[in-house]
Order: sequence, then structure tokens, then C-alpha cells
Amino acid sequence: MTSEASQPPPMAWRYCGNQIKLWRTRAGVTREELGKAANYEYETIRSMEQGRRRPTLRLLEIADELCGAHGLLVAATDYLRPEKFPSFSLDFMRYEAEATVLNSYQNQLIPGLLQTEATARALLNAHWPPFDDETVEERVAARLARQSLLKTQTKSFNFVIDEAALLRPIGNAETHIQQLRHLRTAGEPRHVTVQVVPATGAHPGVNGSFVLLETPEHDRLAYEEGQAMGALYADPEKVSMLTQRHTMILRQALSPEESAQFISKLAEEL
Repeated sequence: MTSEASQPPPMAWRYCGNQIKLWRTRAGVTREELGKAANYEYETIRSMEQGRRRPTLRLLEIADELCGAHGLLVAATDYLRPEKFPSFSLDFMRYEAEATVLNSYQNQLIPGLLQTEATARALLNAHWPPFDDETVEERVAARLARQSLLKTQTKSFNFVIDEAALLRPIGNAETHIQQLRHLRTAGEPRHVTVQVVPATGAHPGVNGSFVLLETPEHDRLAYEEGQAMGALYADPEKVSMLTQRHTMILRQALSPEESAQFISKLAEEL
């Protein structure tokens, strides 16, 4: 299990920050002078040089000109783009892309593979601590691009979603309606099913969401994600336990046809 907060800063941040420091020192420019020119506090410059904070394009441009780097510092911009996904989820994303079977259970939110752009943006804008605009746009684009997996008809996707996730309005009323309509049509292809678990009491999924994957080699994996960490399991005992839990949740779920009618009715009533 890994936590995004426990991970060291990206190597690109540290390398770029070190390059800024080397060019600044070589040019005889102090941190105070660089900070004044770029309109940053001393501690902000220090954090960027130490790689604890992502160097900004403005700092790179000012430092490049002030230190005579002739474009070498600005050239680092492409390597400093925000991560498309949280660092703790990268292993899962790789397996998700090549999996032939994906079974997802979500009890709080619409699965990322089924989110509209407006829903994804609203969720990312609600993140704390706040993302900067560049990170929000990068992650929205990545989430939407990831949905191209659903077009592969030789993959099987089954999404089981608790009613609570459908009732939670993300964004404004129109965003919520459009999300429900999108969810309704997402389950129409023969290789994609969407099922709703009515809010009728306790079941094995109330304690949290998870995803089950099967690879082309028929290896089975399970993934759980929390506030700031994710865990990808290959241990047969753990995967078996979550598979059994998924089977029991399915017993509580409406059929795909009943679920489509349920979602349509919710959208109509809003």
C-alpha cells in the first residue's frame, strides 16, 4: 500500500530545482534577487530549488533570462507537467489498460470510467489541498482519455454502483442530470453492464469501493483506494475474498435492464 503523501517529490522537480540553483549560483544571483524578479518569497524559491515544490513556468523564464541560461531552463517545462493520475494509482492504471475483464463496485461516486467531463472537473475542483488550474485540466483530460478503454469490445466491463452515488449531486443540477443520462447510455453496449444496488439496507459493499481485474494471462488482481492511498493486490486469498464480496453485492443489485430504468427515472425526477 502506498500513499501519495509519503512519496518523495518527482525526480523532475528535484532535478529542475537543482539546475535553477546551479545556474543562479554560477551567475552570482541570490535567492532574494531571483525572488524579487519573479515576485516570489524567499522560501518559495528555496522550496522550488530543493524540489519540494514544482518549479513554475514564470520562475523558469525569469531565472533563464536573469542567469543567462539561453533557454536551457525553460526547456524543462515539458518535464514538469502535472501527473495525470495520483502516484499511488499508477500501477493500477497500467493493469486496467491491459485487463480483459473489469468488475467495479462504487458506493460513493460514479466510477471514473463513467464520469462526464463536468463531473470529473467538479470532483477535481473540490480536492483538498486545492490543485492548481494546470493540474485540474491535466487530470480531467487524462480521466476522459482513459475512458477510451470502454470502446474495446473484446474487454468486459461491469459497474455496480450504490444508489447513494447516484443520489449525490456533483456540480449543479444540470451536471447531475447529464451524468445520469450518460450513465444510462454507457451500459447500452453489449460488453458493458451498469447495475444499481438499491439503498435497502446493509450489504458487504457498504464499507468501501474496489475493482477486480483479470489480465490476458488470466491473473486476477484487486484494487482498493482511499483518500490519499491505494492498494493493488495479487495475493490469491485477498483477491478471492473481494471476489466473493462482489458476488454477494451482485445479489443485491438490480438487473442491467432494471438499473437502466431506475437511472432514467432518477434523471426524469430531477
